[in-house]
Amino acid sequence: MTAELVRGQNHPLSRSRVEIRVSAHTPVLALVSAGDDAGRLPGPEAVAHPGARALAGLEVPGELSGRHRFTVDLDSVGPAVHRVGLVLVLPPGGPARFGAVPAPYVAVAEPEGAEIAGYTLAGLDSETAVVALELYRRQGAWKVRAVGQGYAAGLGALLADAGLSGPAAVALAARVMAAAPPEPVTSAPAAPESAVPAPATAVTSAPATAAEGATPTAPAPAAHAEAASAASVEVVMPMAPEAAAPAAASPAVPAEGAVPASAEATPTVPQGVRVSREVPPAPPAAQPPDPYVEAPGSASGDAPPTISYAHPRRRPTSAEPPEPGPQRAQAPGPGEPPRPVAGDAAGWSMEERLYNQVWGMFEDLARTVSAYRGAVEFADARMDRELGEALSDPRQRLGGSGDAARDAARERRDELVDRARAVLDRDLAQLVAETEVVEPALPAPYARWDSPVWHDGRAAALPEESPLALRLGDLHLPERPDLRIPMLMRLPLERGIWIDNGRTGSEAAMAMDTDRLRLAAMDMAVAHAVRLLAVHPGGRYAVHVIDAAGAGAASLAPLVRSGVLAEPPAAGPGGVTRTLAALTRRVDLVQMALRAGAPEDLPPDVDTAGQLLIVHDFPHGFDDRAVTQLRYLADEGPAVGVHLLMVADRDEASAYGPLLDPLWRSLMRLSPVPDSHLADPWVGHQWTFEPDVPPRGSQVLDRALDRIAAARRGPRP
Repeated sequence: MTAELVRGQNHPLSRSRVEIRVSAHTPVLALVSAGDDAGRLPGPEAVAHPGARALAGLEVPGELSGRHRFTVDLDSVGPAVHRVGLVLVLPPGGPARFGAVPAPYVAVAEPEGAEIAGYTLAGLDSETAVVALELYRRQGAWKVRAVGQGYAAGLGALLADAGLSGPAAVALAARVMAAAPPEPVTSAPAAPESAVPAPATAVTSAPATAAEGATPTAPAPAAHAEAASAASVEVVMPMAPEAAAPAAASPAVPAEGAVPASAEATPTVPQGVRVSREVPPAPPAAQPPDPYVEAPGSASGDAPPTISYAHPRRRPTSAEPPEPGPQRAQAPGPGEPPRPVAGDAAGWSMEERLYNQVWGMFEDLARTVSAYRGAVEFADARMDRELGEALSDPRQRLGGSGDAARDAARERRDELVDRARAVLDRDLAQLVAETEVVEPALPAPYARWDSPVWHDGRAAALPEESPLALRLGDLHLPERPDLRIPMLMRLPLERGIWIDNGRTGSEAAMAMDTDRLRLAAMDMAVAHAVRLLAVHPGGRYAVHVIDAAGAGAASLAPLVRSGVLAEPPAAGPGGVTRTLAALTRRVDLVQMALRAGAPEDLPPDVDTAGQLLIVHDFPHGFDDRAVTQLRYLADEGPAVGVHLLMVADRDEASAYGPLLDPLWRSLMRLSPVPDSHLADPWVGHQWTFEPDVPPRGSQVLDRALDRIAAARRGPRP
């Protein structure tokens, strides 16, 4: 099964000889760069192009085409090469930018065989040269990462940023273009059926710092770097949280292997995409959105441009989706905004389209609130400037003329704010209407616990395929607290989860009784575990629990009673040691099997299903060796199907000192009470996270566990 990657996501390669496939809707040049462990090129000879096609272990195509296929032998690239990058370049005389043509699709496949991983380069705009993906070496094993970052200034800028000197980069770019064959007359073929469009990230410049293997989402503007890196703020994008950077990481540093986009690149809406807000596109994301700047030639600045909040994965209202959505709305009347439709986004399945639509709703809310806040800041700054000018004139400090100038400045400020608020209210109303349509249509992995999908029998049987993502809770902003956007996390969990049961994490936690807070945190963890078990095929997911002190027995009772746990909760130091040793052994064996290219040769006692380890009351019962094993599982486990869910108070682990700081930073911190500790590095908002737990007195978890247990027992003879 092909792994559909999003920008920044990686995927392990189980073989060293792979085939690169490119499908574009316009003829392009396919180049390959061979860089060191930092991605730097030692010289022009490290680039394979039509004028010098061969490098050790590969040979790129020499022709200009919409389709390319060539083989890369990673065992032959040389020990100094750690990153092999695929670069796509628009030729002279072709389209002026990638944003003017449909998104290219690239894939890594078995030679003459099935695809291993694919990536749709959605969200490109003014780029003319783009790093599509890279194969990189990590601890002796090779992985593929979707990059999708490019340069409006062309190939020369890309090569210069990769380490070549300015003259060498310009000279090599000229050689490449000179060696490019004439553009063929025939049009490029369409993308293959396997080119499933993957969710695109925000169209921005360099992504924020992310842990290895995480999916970068969008950059942190310089003005918001301090807020995004504060120790009390978790940097996260909710529809792909695995993309989030650790809390203490600097958002200005690109992720490993990430190629920064040109500063000239500006986010626009691709052709053929539904635009639900009739306004111009956003300004460059290299700086904080400031939509209300003075127009050129205008001294007053009373005619500010605005921002487009349309999402690139929204479909045109006239286009029918591949599958009819569950709630198809009628076409809007003249002058009315587009009617919301559930599943109105790109994707080959309803689940993927709803996932992309929720992501788009989050981005729309972030943009419209950012525009409003920028407008208010601009209006305040202009009023302060005008008041300062009035007070600096001695003739206006006294008498009625000064009062009139001050009143006029305040009136202009209020007028701008009122206009901005009207735009905000219009866009928020559209998002509220969309939420009311989308929320009831969400499948079980995305749905709230009080959704009918968990009660009307639609989730009665375990699914046949693993889900795309999982709902962790809701996000909202203070401008409209009742507008809740689902926080979806991609599966498998590339980043562990930490549910903070300490009282020092937030004001809401400090106002809550300690015992109630700890119970709420454990109940939240159990709810996540039940959801994971219910949305995975039978036998494809296992849950282990470490509860060394037995303090979580009340919350764990439904899991224990139903018999869905892989084994009883581990208690005491001995139970901690046995559980961690078994999971560590599994990680080691699977890693060795993958590196050897023989995953089928695992010992029969190794469970190949996905594993979730719930650790409650850490560090009770943990010695130094157990702490080391836990850190190892957090770092290496996700790549081979072992995932971590911690329920802990960081202050209680302070005895280990800074030893555990990397562990906490590698986990996504969630709170069992509403808390505004989540921040996105894209526009710098601090989002309020509200956990999704079953309503008090509900039997939804018990019914879900009964179905899981029955499905695992199988049909009665």
